[in-house]
Amino acid sequence: MAVSGLIYLLFPPKPRSEDEWVEAADLASLPQGVPEEVLFPRSRVDGWSVTVEKTKAWMVRKPDGRVMAFAPQCTHLGCAYHWDAKTGNFLCPCHSSRFSIDGSVLAGPAPRALDQYAVKIEGGKVSLGAVREPV
Repeated sequence: MAVSGLIYLLFPPKPRSEDEWVEAADLASLPQGVPEEVLFPRSRVDGWSVTVEKTKAWMVRKPDGRVMAFAPQCTHLGCAYHWDAKTGNFLCPCHSSRFSIDGSVLAGPAPRALDQYAVKIEGGKVSLGAVREPV
């Protein structure tokens, strides 16, 4: 037990950096103006253990080349929402919250717009950073 404590004191686990960026998609593969559900690997650090998990984001490529990336959970109770092509907005099936293509609330009990990933585009690749609540 003493050895474990000594190792922890001498070599503490590295804190997770909030500035980590993960390459999630090729810009050319994203259709313009149509949300695309994208799966990408993201590492989760728990002490010394590193777990690679598949993570989702809804990405929208705007006409000016910018990309918006939304976390896949509704801001009401965290249900997974989807893009409803018929109505042209995101729909949460749990309590019928609706969100526009820019993530703002259109209807339902959702208290705020969809959470967004920080987005960076370099060399035709879309990288995602931390998830942030909309301002």
